Amino acid sequence: VQLQASGGGLVQAGGSLRLSCVVSESPFSFDVVAWYRQAPGKQRDFVAAMFSGGIANYADSVKGRFTISRDNAKNTVYLQMNSLKPEDTSLYYCKVQKFGVDIWGQGTQVTVSS
Repeated sequence: VQLQASGGGLVQAGGSLRLSCVVSESPFSFDVVAWYRQAPGKQRDFVAAMFSGGIANYADSVKGRFTISRDNAKNTVYLQMNSLKPEDTSLYYCKVQKFGVDIWGQGTQVTVSS
């Protein structure tokens, strides 16, 4: 399984970005699809996840601002990020999980200027 994340960039506070993670097989074949982020010198933190039944879960810091979704036809998992804040600046990673095994993609950098 391969994951390719994209969509990061530089945006002003209050702006929006949509991250994409193209997966080499259908996102619906996985138990969990998720996004994490890691700022320099900090641990990798959970951002959002969607489970096989379609239920989504979010970190408190992004609830109401970020939305995770998946498109089976495009083999893609999205993270729509609105009302971005400087503290959202991080390297964002997508992850899928199947049979208890985590598979990570490379990161895409999101920088939010104040």
